[in-house]
Amino acid sequence: MKRNLFGSVLAILLLAGCADPAENVPKASVSTNSTASADAASSAGDGAKAAATASNPAAGAKAYAITPENSKVEFTGSKVTGKHDGGFKQLQGEVHVAGTAVQHAKVTIQTDSLHSDNDRLTGHLKSPDFFDTAKYPTAVFETTSITGSGANATVKGKLTLHGETKEISFPANIEVKDDAVTVKAEFSINRHDFNMKYAGKADDLIRDMVVLRLDVKATPKQA
Repeated sequence: MKRNLFGSVLAILLLAGCADPAENVPKASVSTNSTASADAASSAGDGAKAAATASNPAAGAKAYAITPENSKVEFTGSKVTGKHDGGFKQLQGEVHVAGTAVQHAKVTIQTDSLHSDNDRLTGHLKSPDFFDTAKYPTAVFETTSITGSGANATVKGKLTLHGETKEISFPANIEVKDDAVTVKAEFSINRHDFNMKYAGKADDLIRDMVVLRLDVKATPKQA
């Protein structure tokens, strides 16, 4: 009896440890961006090229600055035996507001600022198996449209990551005030869409879906 009870408890603990965190969050819509230039798709290291076909803010829009002091971009990846959390320490960008609505936003992430909950994993994530930060030193996201408002907003834009430019769409909670614009979102993307195909060990395969968490607070940009 005791052995059966111990086995049942152990099985429950193992199943809990193997749960896929991406199952509980919305999945971003991802499609090939046919209007992106070949140069943008081949190099995330040049933010100007990545932004070449993106929407531009209208004249007179109020600008807010995104800084690493106020904003976070974090992720959770998982495999058969568990999960790991991480994020990026260096990012910058702008949000432009017309009236009370976000009209345009852009953020650039320094991929070498990647960190995780395991030092050895951090080094591996920076390698060519994953982000290849030496070849692709930045990742860029720029909006093409934002619909809805508050907790019912939907953000669509171009994400250039690991040499791939794709159009993605995800739900977000956006609030606009005079002193700050806040954007919160949690969704999953398939790393294979951005050519990150390292499978992991045969007995400990890495899952394809990765959870992204955005917690952005942009403050009025100084003239």
